[in-house]
Amino acid sequence: MAFKVLFLAHAPDADKEKHRSVIETGMYKLFTVVVKDQNEAIEVCNDWVRDENIDSILLCPGFTHNDVAEIVKAAGSNIAVAVARGDGPSNKISLEVRKREGYIKNK
Repeated sequence: MAFKVLFLAHAPDADKEKHRSVIETGMYKLFTVVVKDQNEAIEVCNDWVRDENIDSILLCPGFTHNDVAEIVKAAGSNIAVAVARGDGPSNKISLEVRKREGYIKNK
């Protein structure tokens, strides 16, 4: 039996049915799905909890605290939820790249 993890990331042009992958070692199974928005993230979480019996959800740094709370609620109390966060300099670099690539609109 494998430890099953769902990694979710955001991209404005994502197609959740197309932009996904699975890596499996035997003891570890990593599902990745890139979603367009929070509604899709919740939908994917619900599907994977139900259909794949995942053990953990790992979220990219683009998820806000409120997004994370919604995913925790949707996943239920038996699913670990973690967020990949960087340090200050890493967050600044990531922010600038996301602005450059159109994830975040410059104001």
